[in-house]
Amino acid sequence: MQGSVFSNFLFLLIYRHRSKHIAVFLISTLVVMLFSSVMLLSNAVEEEVKISLDAQPDFIVQKMHAGKAVDTPMEWADEIREIRGVSATLPRVYGSYFYASNGVYFTIVGIDPFDKQISTALETLLEETDLKAFLSKDQMIIGQGVKTQLEQFYYPDHYLFRAPDGGKVRADIYKTFPKESSIVSNDMVVMEIDLAKRVLGVDDELSTDIVLFVPNELERDNVKEKIIMLHADLRVIEKEELATAYEHLFNYKGGVFLLLYMIVLVTFVLILYQRYSMISSADKKEIGILRALGWSINAVIKLKIMESLVVGLSAFMLGLLLAYGYVFLLDAPLLSEVFLGYGNLSADIVFNRTVDFGMITLLFLFFLMPCVAAVLIPVWRIAITDPVEAMK
Repeated sequence: MQGSVFSNFLFLLIYRHRSKHIAVFLISTLVVMLFSSVMLLSNAVEEEVKISLDAQPDFIVQKMHAGKAVDTPMEWADEIREIRGVSATLPRVYGSYFYASNGVYFTIVGIDPFDKQISTALETLLEETDLKAFLSKDQMIIGQGVKTQLEQFYYPDHYLFRAPDGGKVRADIYKTFPKESSIVSNDMVVMEIDLAKRVLGVDDELSTDIVLFVPNELERDNVKEKIIMLHADLRVIEKEELATAYEHLFNYKGGVFLLLYMIVLVTFVLILYQRYSMISSADKKEIGILRALGWSINAVIKLKIMESLVVGLSAFMLGLLLAYGYVFLLDAPLLSEVFLGYGNLSADIVFNRTVDFGMITLLFLFFLMPCVAAVLIPVWRIAITDPVEAMK
């Protein structure tokens, strides 16, 4: 019964002071929404990149000339395959194709029809895809961004690529990557490896690079050393290096937003402290009356803290829901371009709904604790004064 009376009085007090709380509620909601949007977007992109990296080969071997990667001899794949611990090697062909009609670049990727690992990965990305039918002709699978560009210039079912030797290479559009994979496939054009060589001008005996798989993690360092000893002009890139590079990129961007958030939060807390420290005579009389009625200092402070908590918690929940809708329902317009950095093709991204509850808890503590502390000090100063003095 006593708890029910306290709750009724608490919400009555919140309603009575609604004009004071509404500005704090709106600003708090906006602050939580902004940082939650960054947090949810960062987690969604990192999860998508992690899934993509997990399917990548363990090592990438490139031929270097004057500090730049050049086309790699395909016979290197046979040499590397002889190393103990290597389960498979594969020459890859990929590169950028300049789409002169709009001044953008497509990423051309050639796949080997006999490579089971690449084919399995493609079948996973494109459900119900008949690879045999796809590879039987000069066809391509394109991303959503590529499709938009081609349709804009009236290429609904095929495109004539201009090869480096001046010839034309026709490729029919077999299928389009689903919208859900646009983070990875937006500017991608997948075709048979020989067709990709003709489009990019790669010689038959060369490849862009060579990838290899080493199932036993304990053997990877030894395999890497043996590969390096094969030729003086090669470079070996580990999958972990790619993961680290992406992690540093996201940590940098997330750190910039976190720094800005901390600045905004500190400013907000100072404004909040100033707002609640300027307690009006009516608020002082209210606290004085409660003290005169027998309320203890702890009870008064508890009431005011609960009043602030209800407002702050409501703002936090609303801000979190708005951020969830902004990222996963509206696909984070504007903010997604900051994280994904589309300087080439704009993308209509669909983010997978992943939520890091640890980050939400951290956000809750970072937001609510300073807000409660900003209210606690001025309320305590009034609560310890003599009730008669407070009611004057």
